[in-house]
Amino acid sequence: SVTSLAHQWMDPLQCLFARRVVHEEEEETTEREEEDGDEDKSSDEGLLLQAHHAMERMEEFVHKVRLSSSSLTHTHLFHCSPSAHSCFYRNTPHISLVSTGCLFFLCLGIVYMFRPNMSFVAPFQEKIVIGAFFLGAILCLSFSWLFHTVYCHSEGVSRVFSKLDYSGIAFLIMGSFVPWLYYSFYCSPQPCFIYLIVVCILGIAAITVSQCDFFATPQYRGVRAGVFVGLGLSGVIPTLHFMITEGFLRATTMGQMGWLFLMAVLYITGACLYAARIPERFFPGKCDIWFHSHQLFHILVVAGAFVHFHGVSNLQEFRYTAGGGCAQEGGA
Repeated sequence: SVTSLAHQWMDPLQCLFARRVVHEEEEETTEREEEDGDEDKSSDEGLLLQAHHAMERMEEFVHKVRLSSSSLTHTHLFHCSPSAHSCFYRNTPHISLVSTGCLFFLCLGIVYMFRPNMSFVAPFQEKIVIGAFFLGAILCLSFSWLFHTVYCHSEGVSRVFSKLDYSGIAFLIMGSFVPWLYYSFYCSPQPCFIYLIVVCILGIAAITVSQCDFFATPQYRGVRAGVFVGLGLSGVIPTLHFMITEGFLRATTMGQMGWLFLMAVLYITGACLYAARIPERFFPGKCDIWFHSHQLFHILVVAGAFVHFHGVSNLQEFRYTAGGGCAQEGGA
Protein backbone atom coordinates (compact mmCIF):
# COMPACT_ATOMS: atom_id res chain seq x y z
CA SER A 1 0.00 0.00 0.00
CA VAL A 2 0.95 3.66 -0.28
CA THR A 3 1.43 3.98 3.48
CA SER A 4 3.76 0.99 3.80
CA LEU A 5 5.76 2.18 0.79
CA ALA A 6 6.14 5.62 2.32
CA HIS A 7 7.33 4.16 5.62
CA GLN A 8 9.83 1.92 3.83
CA TRP A 9 11.48 4.93 2.23
CA MET A 10 11.09 7.35 5.12
CA ASP A 11 14.24 6.47 7.11
CA PRO A 12 16.66 6.62 4.13
CA LEU A 13 15.07 9.87 2.98
CA GLN A 14 15.38 11.34 6.43
CA CYS A 15 19.09 10.47 6.56
CA LEU A 16 19.80 11.87 3.09
CA PHE A 17 17.87 15.02 3.81
CA ALA A 18 19.62 15.52 7.18
CA ARG A 19 23.04 15.05 5.59
CA ARG A 20 22.24 17.60 2.92
CA VAL A 21 21.03 20.09 5.50
CA VAL A 22 24.14 19.61 7.64
CA HIS A 23 26.36 20.10 4.59
CA GLU A 24 24.58 23.33 3.68
CA GLU A 25 24.81 24.58 7.25
CA GLU A 26 28.54 23.79 7.36
CA GLU A 27 29.12 25.89 4.26
CA GLU A 28 27.10 28.78 5.70
CA THR A 29 28.96 28.54 9.02
CA THR A 30 32.34 28.56 7.27
CA GLU A 31 31.42 31.73 5.45
CA ARG A 32 30.28 33.37 8.68
CA GLU A 33 33.48 32.29 10.44
CA GLU A 34 35.61 33.92 7.79
CA GLU A 35 33.62 37.12 8.07
CA ASP A 36 33.53 37.34 11.88
CA GLY A 37 37.03 36.12 12.54
CA ASP A 38 36.01 34.45 15.80
CA GLU A 39 36.51 30.86 14.73
CA ASP A 40 36.02 29.03 18.04
CA LYS A 41 32.81 30.78 19.11
CA SER A 42 31.30 30.68 15.65
CA SER A 43 32.11 26.98 15.35
CA ASP A 44 30.21 26.13 18.56
CA GLU A 45 27.23 28.28 17.67
CA GLY A 46 27.28 26.95 14.12
CA LEU A 47 27.10 23.36 15.25
CA LEU A 48 24.13 24.10 17.49
CA LEU A 49 22.43 25.99 14.69
CA GLN A 50 23.12 23.16 12.27
CA ALA A 51 21.50 20.63 14.54
CA HIS A 52 18.50 22.85 15.21
CA HIS A 53 17.82 23.62 11.53
CA ALA A 54 18.44 20.03 10.52
CA MET A 55 15.86 18.75 12.99
CA GLU A 56 13.30 21.35 11.92
CA ARG A 57 13.69 20.61 8.22
CA MET A 58 13.69 16.88 8.76
CA GLU A 59 10.47 17.06 10.83
CA GLU A 60 8.86 19.23 8.17
CA PHE A 61 9.90 16.81 5.45
CA VAL A 62 8.60 13.76 7.34
CA HIS A 63 5.32 15.56 8.04
CA LYS A 64 4.84 16.31 4.34
CA VAL A 65 5.59 12.71 3.37
CA ARG A 66 3.07 11.41 5.89
CA LEU A 67 0.40 13.84 4.70
CA SER A 68 0.99 12.80 1.10
CA SER A 69 0.80 9.08 1.93
CA SER A 70 -2.32 9.63 4.04
CA SER A 71 -4.01 11.57 1.24
CA LEU A 72 -3.21 8.89 -1.31
CA THR A 73 -4.42 6.16 1.00
CA HIS A 74 -7.69 8.04 1.63
CA THR A 75 -8.16 8.43 -2.09
CA HIS A 76 -7.55 4.73 -2.64
CA LEU A 77 -9.97 3.71 0.11
CA PHE A 78 -12.80 5.72 -1.40
CA HIS A 79 -12.11 4.50 -4.95
CA CYS A 80 -11.63 7.92 -6.48
CA SER A 81 -9.90 6.36 -9.43
CA PRO A 82 -10.52 7.18 -13.09
CA SER A 83 -12.21 3.81 -13.57
CA ALA A 84 -14.63 4.47 -10.69
CA HIS A 85 -15.48 7.91 -12.06
CA SER A 86 -15.99 6.37 -15.50
CA CYS A 87 -18.22 3.69 -13.98
CA PHE A 88 -20.35 6.28 -12.20
CA TYR A 89 -20.53 8.42 -15.37
CA ARG A 90 -21.80 5.50 -17.44
CA ASN A 91 -24.54 4.86 -14.87
CA THR A 92 -25.66 8.50 -14.55
CA PRO A 93 -28.44 8.24 -17.21
CA HIS A 94 -29.69 5.01 -15.62
CA ILE A 95 -29.65 6.53 -12.13
CA SER A 96 -31.55 9.58 -13.39
CA LEU A 97 -34.15 7.40 -15.08
CA VAL A 98 -34.80 5.18 -12.07
CA SER A 99 -34.81 8.04 -9.56
CA THR A 100 -37.31 9.94 -11.74
CA GLY A 101 -39.60 6.88 -11.85
CA CYS A 102 -39.30 6.47 -8.10
CA LEU A 103 -40.19 10.12 -7.50
CA PHE A 104 -43.13 9.82 -9.90
CA PHE A 105 -44.68 6.86 -8.08
CA LEU A 106 -43.96 8.43 -4.71
CA CYS A 107 -45.87 11.59 -5.64
CA LEU A 108 -48.65 9.61 -7.33
CA GLY A 109 -48.99 7.38 -4.28
CA ILE A 110 -49.22 10.34 -1.90
CA VAL A 111 -51.92 11.97 -4.04
CA TYR A 112 -53.87 8.72 -4.31
CA MET A 113 -53.63 7.88 -0.63
CA PHE A 114 -54.95 11.31 0.34
CA ARG A 115 -57.97 11.16 -1.95
CA PRO A 116 -61.25 11.79 -0.12
CA ASN A 117 -62.73 8.70 1.51
CA MET A 118 -65.99 9.31 -0.34
CA SER A 119 -64.21 8.14 -3.53
CA PHE A 120 -63.97 4.59 -2.15
CA VAL A 121 -66.52 1.98 -1.13
CA ALA A 122 -64.27 0.73 1.68
CA PRO A 123 -61.66 3.49 2.14
CA PHE A 124 -59.40 1.77 4.67
CA GLN A 125 -59.21 -1.58 2.87
CA GLU A 126 -58.85 -0.09 -0.59
CA LYS A 127 -56.13 2.32 0.41
CA ILE A 128 -54.24 -0.53 2.02
CA VAL A 129 -54.34 -2.75 -1.08
CA ILE A 130 -53.51 0.08 -3.48
CA GLY A 131 -50.82 1.27 -1.07
CA ALA A 132 -49.24 -2.20 -1.33
CA PHE A 133 -48.75 -1.60 -5.06
CA PHE A 134 -47.18 1.82 -4.51
CA LEU A 135 -44.94 0.44 -1.78
CA GLY A 136 -43.70 -2.33 -4.08
CA ALA A 137 -43.02 0.11 -6.94
CA ILE A 138 -41.21 2.61 -4.71
CA LEU A 139 -39.08 -0.10 -3.05
CA CYS A 140 -38.17 -1.61 -6.42
CA LEU A 141 -37.07 1.69 -7.94
CA SER A 142 -35.39 2.92 -4.75
CA PHE A 143 -33.30 -0.24 -4.40
CA SER A 144 -32.35 -0.07 -8.06
CA TRP A 145 -31.36 3.59 -7.73
CA LEU A 146 -29.23 2.84 -4.67
CA PHE A 147 -27.56 -0.13 -6.33
CA HIS A 148 -26.55 1.75 -9.47
CA THR A 149 -25.35 4.69 -7.38
CA VAL A 150 -23.00 2.81 -5.03
CA TYR A 151 -22.04 -0.42 -6.76
CA CYS A 152 -18.83 1.11 -8.17
CA HIS A 153 -17.61 1.59 -4.58
CA SER A 154 -16.39 -1.94 -3.92
CA GLU A 155 -17.20 -5.58 -4.56
CA GLY A 156 -18.74 -6.04 -1.11
CA VAL A 157 -21.01 -3.01 -1.42
CA SER A 158 -22.04 -4.09 -4.91
CA ARG A 159 -22.96 -7.57 -3.64
CA VAL A 160 -25.14 -6.23 -0.82
CA PHE A 161 -27.05 -3.70 -2.92
CA SER A 162 -27.51 -6.09 -5.85
CA LYS A 163 -29.43 -8.36 -3.47
CA LEU A 164 -31.63 -5.41 -2.51
CA ASP A 165 -32.15 -4.65 -6.20
CA TYR A 166 -33.38 -8.19 -6.90
CA SER A 167 -35.56 -8.15 -3.79
CA GLY A 168 -37.16 -4.93 -5.01
CA ILE A 169 -38.31 -6.64 -8.21
CA ALA A 170 -40.04 -9.33 -6.16
CA PHE A 171 -41.68 -6.66 -3.97
CA LEU A 172 -43.02 -4.91 -7.08
CA ILE A 173 -44.52 -8.12 -8.46
CA MET A 174 -46.11 -9.05 -5.13
CA GLY A 175 -47.42 -5.51 -4.62
CA SER A 176 -48.92 -5.51 -8.11
CA PHE A 177 -50.92 -8.66 -7.39
CA VAL A 178 -52.59 -7.31 -4.25
CA PRO A 179 -55.00 -4.68 -5.70
CA TRP A 180 -55.72 -6.69 -8.84
CA LEU A 181 -56.71 -9.81 -6.86
CA TYR A 182 -58.68 -7.71 -4.37
CA TYR A 183 -60.86 -6.05 -7.02
CA SER A 184 -61.08 -9.02 -9.40
CA PHE A 185 -62.29 -11.38 -6.66
CA TYR A 186 -64.12 -8.69 -4.72
CA CYS A 187 -67.16 -10.91 -4.25
CA SER A 188 -65.11 -14.11 -3.76
CA PRO A 189 -62.85 -13.44 -0.74
CA GLN A 190 -61.78 -17.08 -0.28
CA PRO A 191 -59.98 -17.59 -3.64
CA CYS A 192 -58.62 -14.03 -3.34
CA PHE A 193 -57.04 -14.91 0.01
CA ILE A 194 -55.63 -18.20 -1.30
CA TYR A 195 -54.04 -16.57 -4.34
CA LEU A 196 -52.55 -13.81 -2.19
CA ILE A 197 -50.97 -16.40 0.11
CA VAL A 198 -49.53 -18.33 -2.85
CA VAL A 199 -48.09 -15.16 -4.42
CA CYS A 200 -46.52 -14.12 -1.12
CA ILE A 201 -44.92 -17.55 -0.68
CA LEU A 202 -43.50 -17.48 -4.21
CA GLY A 203 -42.29 -13.90 -3.73
CA ILE A 204 -40.54 -14.73 -0.47
CA ALA A 205 -38.94 -17.75 -2.16
CA ALA A 206 -37.65 -15.50 -4.97
CA ILE A 207 -36.24 -13.04 -2.42
CA THR A 208 -34.57 -15.89 -0.51
CA VAL A 209 -32.92 -17.26 -3.66
CA SER A 210 -31.76 -13.77 -4.67
CA GLN A 211 -29.79 -13.50 -1.39
CA CYS A 212 -27.40 -16.25 -2.54
CA ASP A 213 -24.09 -14.96 -3.89
CA PHE A 214 -24.20 -17.14 -7.00
CA PHE A 215 -27.51 -15.56 -8.05
CA ALA A 216 -25.77 -12.31 -9.07
CA THR A 217 -23.05 -13.95 -11.18
CA PRO A 218 -23.09 -13.45 -14.99
CA GLN A 219 -23.72 -17.12 -15.77
CA TYR A 220 -27.00 -16.96 -13.83
CA ARG A 221 -28.32 -13.95 -15.74
CA GLY A 222 -30.92 -16.07 -17.52
CA VAL A 223 -31.89 -17.76 -14.25
CA ARG A 224 -32.49 -14.36 -12.63
CA ALA A 225 -34.79 -13.31 -15.44
CA GLY A 226 -36.55 -16.69 -15.34
CA VAL A 227 -37.20 -16.47 -11.59
CA PHE A 228 -38.96 -13.11 -11.85
CA VAL A 229 -40.79 -13.94 -15.07
CA GLY A 230 -42.02 -17.13 -13.41
CA LEU A 231 -43.17 -15.17 -10.38
CA GLY A 232 -45.13 -12.84 -12.65
CA LEU A 233 -46.58 -15.66 -14.74
CA SER A 234 -48.01 -17.24 -11.59
CA GLY A 235 -50.84 -14.79 -12.21
CA VAL A 236 -51.99 -16.87 -15.19
CA ILE A 237 -53.94 -19.22 -12.91
CA PRO A 238 -56.05 -16.55 -11.15
CA THR A 239 -56.52 -14.85 -14.52
CA LEU A 240 -57.96 -18.00 -16.07
CA HIS A 241 -60.07 -18.52 -12.97
CA PHE A 242 -61.48 -15.02 -13.29
CA MET A 243 -62.15 -15.34 -17.02
CA ILE A 244 -63.94 -18.68 -16.61
CA THR A 245 -66.02 -17.39 -13.72
CA GLU A 246 -66.96 -14.02 -15.17
CA GLY A 247 -66.87 -14.78 -18.89
CA PHE A 248 -64.50 -13.39 -21.51
CA LEU A 249 -66.54 -10.26 -22.29
CA ARG A 250 -66.95 -9.24 -18.68
CA ALA A 251 -63.29 -10.04 -17.95
CA THR A 252 -62.07 -7.79 -20.74
CA THR A 253 -64.37 -4.90 -19.86
CA MET A 254 -64.95 -4.86 -16.11
CA GLY A 255 -61.81 -6.91 -15.34
CA GLN A 256 -59.48 -4.70 -17.41
CA MET A 257 -57.73 -7.76 -18.87
CA GLY A 258 -56.39 -5.74 -21.79
CA TRP A 259 -54.30 -3.56 -19.48
CA LEU A 260 -53.19 -6.63 -17.54
CA PHE A 261 -51.97 -8.35 -20.71
CA LEU A 262 -50.15 -5.19 -21.82
CA MET A 263 -48.44 -5.00 -18.45
CA ALA A 264 -47.35 -8.64 -18.78
CA VAL A 265 -45.98 -8.02 -22.28
CA LEU A 266 -43.94 -5.05 -21.04
CA TYR A 267 -42.52 -6.94 -18.06
CA ILE A 268 -41.69 -10.09 -20.03
CA THR A 269 -40.15 -8.13 -22.92
CA GLY A 270 -37.93 -6.24 -20.50
CA ALA A 271 -36.83 -9.47 -18.81
CA CYS A 272 -36.06 -11.12 -22.16
CA LEU A 273 -33.99 -8.13 -23.33
CA TYR A 274 -32.10 -8.22 -20.03
CA ALA A 275 -31.42 -11.97 -20.22
CA ALA A 276 -30.35 -11.89 -23.88
CA ARG A 277 -28.24 -8.69 -23.50
CA ILE A 278 -30.05 -6.96 -26.34
CA PRO A 279 -29.03 -4.64 -27.99
CA GLU A 280 -25.41 -4.48 -26.69
CA ARG A 281 -24.64 -8.00 -27.93
CA PHE A 282 -25.30 -6.80 -31.49
CA PHE A 283 -23.70 -3.36 -31.05
CA PRO A 284 -20.72 -3.86 -28.73
CA GLY A 285 -19.44 -0.61 -27.26
CA LYS A 286 -22.31 1.44 -28.70
CA CYS A 287 -24.79 1.10 -25.83
CA ASP A 288 -22.60 1.55 -22.78
CA ILE A 289 -24.38 4.74 -21.67
CA TRP A 290 -27.77 4.78 -23.40
CA PHE A 291 -30.21 2.00 -24.36
CA HIS A 292 -28.35 -0.99 -22.93
CA SER A 293 -30.42 -4.01 -21.87
CA HIS A 294 -30.56 -3.22 -18.15
CA GLN A 295 -31.69 0.32 -18.91
CA LEU A 296 -34.38 -0.87 -21.31
CA PHE A 297 -35.48 -3.41 -18.71
CA HIS A 298 -36.13 -0.68 -16.15
CA ILE A 299 -37.84 1.56 -18.70
CA LEU A 300 -40.25 -1.26 -19.51
CA VAL A 301 -40.72 -2.05 -15.81
CA VAL A 302 -41.69 1.57 -15.07
CA ALA A 303 -44.03 1.59 -18.09
CA GLY A 304 -45.54 -1.75 -17.03
CA ALA A 305 -46.07 -0.52 -13.48
CA PHE A 306 -47.88 2.58 -14.75
CA VAL A 307 -50.06 0.49 -17.09
CA HIS A 308 -50.91 -1.79 -14.19
CA PHE A 309 -51.83 1.18 -12.02
CA HIS A 310 -54.10 2.50 -14.78
CA GLY A 311 -55.89 -0.86 -14.97
CA VAL A 312 -56.26 -1.07 -11.19
CA SER A 313 -57.62 2.47 -11.10
CA ASN A 314 -60.27 1.46 -13.62
CA LEU A 315 -61.14 -1.57 -11.49
CA GLN A 316 -61.46 0.65 -8.44
CA GLU A 317 -63.65 3.08 -10.37
CA PHE A 318 -65.91 0.27 -11.54
CA ARG A 319 -66.25 -1.07 -8.01
CA TYR A 320 -67.10 2.41 -6.73
CA THR A 321 -69.72 2.87 -9.48
CA ALA A 322 -71.23 -0.53 -8.67
CA GLY A 323 -71.52 0.55 -5.05
CA GLY A 324 -69.71 -2.50 -3.71
CA GLY A 325 -72.73 -4.74 -4.23
CA CYS A 326 -72.27 -8.39 -5.16
CA ALA A 327 -75.80 -9.87 -5.00
CA GLN A 328 -77.02 -7.54 -7.75
CA GLU A 329 -74.14 -8.55 -10.02
CA GLY A 330 -74.81 -12.22 -9.43
CA GLY A 331 -78.39 -11.83 -10.42
CA ALA A 332 -77.63 -9.87 -13.53
